Amino acid sequence: MGDRGAAAGGGARRRRGGGPAAGGAPPPPGPAQDGSAGDSGHDPGGDFRCHKVQESLLSSASGYSNYRGVLNWCVVMLVLSNARLFLENLIKYGILVDPIQVVSLFLKDPYSWPSPCLIIVSNVFALVALALERRLAAGSLSEGAGAALHALNLLLVLCFPAAVVLAVTSITPVGAVFALAIYTIIFLKLFSFRDVNRWCRERRGQKTPPPGAADAASKANGDVGTSGVTYPANLTYRNLYYFLFAPTLCYELNFPRSPRVRKRFLLRRLCEMLFFIQLLVGLIQQWMVPTIQNSMKPFRDMDYSRIIERLLKLAVPNHLIWLIFFYWFFHSCLNVVAEVMQFGDREFYRDWWNSESVTYFWQNWNIPVHKWCLRHFYKPMLKRGVSKWTAQTAVFLASAFFHEYLVSVPLKMFRLWAFMGMAAQIPLAWFVSKFLRGNYGNAAVWMSLIIGQPIAVLMYVHDYYVLNYEGAQ
Repeated sequence: MGDRGAAAGGGARRRRGGGPAAGGAPPPPGPAQDGSAGDSGHDPGGDFRCHKVQESLLSSASGYSNYRGVLNWCVVMLVLSNARLFLENLIKYGILVDPIQVVSLFLKDPYSWPSPCLIIVSNVFALVALALERRLAAGSLSEGAGAALHALNLLLVLCFPAAVVLAVTSITPVGAVFALAIYTIIFLKLFSFRDVNRWCRERRGQKTPPPGAADAASKANGDVGTSGVTYPANLTYRNLYYFLFAPTLCYELNFPRSPRVRKRFLLRRLCEMLFFIQLLVGLIQQWMVPTIQNSMKPFRDMDYSRIIERLLKLAVPNHLIWLIFFYWFFHSCLNVVAEVMQFGDREFYRDWWNSESVTYFWQNWNIPVHKWCLRHFYKPMLKRGVSKWTAQTAVFLASAFFHEYLVSVPLKMFRLWAFMGMAAQIPLAWFVSKFLRGNYGNAAVWMSLIIGQPIAVLMYVHDYYVLNYEGAQ
């Protein structure tokens, strides 16, 4: 009886407390009302919850991916750390930047200009290739003889400048690199010029369009006029030299053209060119040269701990200079040339910085070379029945040859460091693709770029110093 009275009294008190049935104010919203928890009758503390099942943001299971603030922090730390290194460099060495010294890197004697003269002579090989193609188009030269003469001309494009650089003592290493780079570009362009014209002759021999086919095609297209060039009308000086100056290595009879020259765009790229070339010269003279000079003694003493320390110290300026050079050349310079020539295809690079494999990096950081290798080297090998792995290895070895050609010949010493560095990309590419994925693969690519280049630089500088300075003493 007493229990029933207490229960009734409790119920009366609850009704006097102003529940919904009594017309009072509704209770504050809680988990039971917004659907985030069950009935509060089964969970007495349900109205006071502030926790739920969830992962920490830095856990992979959380699905969180907005790390913009962390990226900004990394940029700030990178700027501050490099600013400290720059101030340390200024305090230790003073201002070493000397624009006049850059001229001496290209010319030993102001009255002797071997590198520019060597570049001018390259026109001879381009004109020989055009003359051969004209004879082949006219039928006055057989395909076999034309192929042999083209091969001889291409061989001379590589051998002639190398012989001149090795024989002429007044040419500087920097001037020789510049001249040999021009000849290498001409070699690749004339190789493509020969292949495309040969393909045009093969197509013309296989299928000749019937009379009036062109008129029928124009009517079917609504009488839209085209200014396209057909073979052999493309074999002109104008067509050849447009190709030689265009920012591409792959020849076409009709290149895509932009409708006009954008003056503001051109002016921005020109300003970038001027600014970044001065920045490159300043960084090399102020930061990189002293670091390399201070690395010679550890190499002579074979002090491995100091060698590793110098290698890591050189890695930062070397990589920064490489990144600036990439933007300066592939974005600023090539876009200036393309804009002036109204060349429409501006894909000079892709997102190589997101590379998760070594192969992806080499396929995307230099699109003109990649297109040439794919079109004139890789696919022709596959058509001849060569396996993909063998063709890829051959492409890497060909690239290794040209890297060594552009370093050993100007320095007039043959150490094969560049060749071995490029050849080492083959097992590295296999290892990364086999065992590393995603961010780990991307980190491996960045590590190979940051550490691999300084190793080659130090090896060549050490050997050049020993050969030209210690040997002279």
